[in-house]
Amino acid sequence: MDIFLTVLNIALFLGLIAILYRMQQKQVSFSKRVFAALGLGLIFGLILNQVYGITSEVTSDSINWFNIVGSGYVKLLQMIVMPLIFVSIVVAFTKLKLTKNIGKISVLVIGILLGTTAISSAIGIGVALGFGLDGIELDQGAAETARNELLKPRAAAVQEMTLPQQIVEFLPSNPFQDLTGARPTSTIAVLIFAAIIGLAYLGVNRRDPEQGAFFAKIIDTLYVITMRVVTLILRLTPYGILAIITKVAATSDYDAIAKLGKFVIASYVALILMFIVHLLLLMLAKLNPSQYVKKAFPTLTFAFTSRTSAGTLPLNIKTQTKDLGVSEGIANFAASFGLSIGQNGCAGIYPAMLAVMVAPAAGVDPISFSFILTLILVVAISSFGVAGVGGGATFAALIVLSVMNLPVAIVGLLISVEPLIDMGRTALNVSGSMTAGVLTSKATGELDTAVYAQKELAEA
Repeated sequence: MDIFLTVLNIALFLGLIAILYRMQQKQVSFSKRVFAALGLGLIFGLILNQVYGITSEVTSDSINWFNIVGSGYVKLLQMIVMPLIFVSIVVAFTKLKLTKNIGKISVLVIGILLGTTAISSAIGIGVALGFGLDGIELDQGAAETARNELLKPRAAAVQEMTLPQQIVEFLPSNPFQDLTGARPTSTIAVLIFAAIIGLAYLGVNRRDPEQGAFFAKIIDTLYVITMRVVTLILRLTPYGILAIITKVAATSDYDAIAKLGKFVIASYVALILMFIVHLLLLMLAKLNPSQYVKKAFPTLTFAFTSRTSAGTLPLNIKTQTKDLGVSEGIANFAASFGLSIGQNGCAGIYPAMLAVMVAPAAGVDPISFSFILTLILVVAISSFGVAGVGGGATFAALIVLSVMNLPVAIVGLLISVEPLIDMGRTALNVSGSMTAGVLTSKATGELDTAVYAQKELAEA
């Protein structure tokens, strides 16, 4: 009987894929297909959740088959992330116009990312205090205990490292290993390696323009091919979102979420407030925030459902360049740097909220000015090197809590709501990097305002 029900669910899922494919054949816009996939997946997942439950073999077997589409799509995106980061940064140095402004652009992008992270941490602190969140109120069951046991080695490793040692960890001792994403800091290591290659190109190009031109041509060709691969993968986005959101809706433990409802609500209040800050920054730059929301929404939707900033990188760059009018060089910088620096959700709001929640247990007054100022500075500095994949928020929280000499066990007590909150955090991370790209492009006069003002989204 279970096999029959699983086959039935697979057939229904294939039917939903057929609907999306039919929409594509009728040339329905990319954004509408993404929204349709989100709605269909949510409804289908909720039905599976209510009919079978999250512990049913029918649910798990069905999701395993759906993962061929969902997890397969995410893996394809992750496959291209490291090559895209490397080529994107190097090609930025080969662009003459960008080369003249490379210092200014780097400072602006990093400054905006760090500045918004500091703001997000302040918002996280304010919301945690406003909601009266207290880590002592959290229950520790079997799942939470197991989670903390798994985190102990990682927490010990973080606590034993001094700040200078953590900075050294960012450097690429083996770039080929880092291109595989083997370390938590691999993303920023690849960024540094690519920047070194770019700087080396500038030196060679000054002394031997012929060799420089040859290298630039090779990199430009690699970039074109890489972006073509990205385009092919992005065409699968509606199908990937359908599978991912179906899994999320079907396997979420809504009872456990309800028990920690106060923390979930507070987290999303903080995330929404920070997103409003992004819109206010765009308004200050005299850009229409509603245009940004409309054009960024499909990318933010994917980030929300997939919970991976790194996996969203190709969509991020596409949205900035094709829909928001950001120049290629700046979009590559902002999207790539945004994976490791200044993640507003994972490295800003989340660790700040946890620090406020556990401060009383450590005998620290969370409303003291010195504590708040120190926490904001620590969060901003610690946001360097946070990986843009699942677990990045945990890594950021462990660093911040360790530096502040606060208990780290709270990280494992939120396991039941971690996926739900991580969805919003990831979307905010991506929004932060796109906002940095738009603002930097506007400040340097390289924003194509005509593209930004266009009503329709560009096709993948």
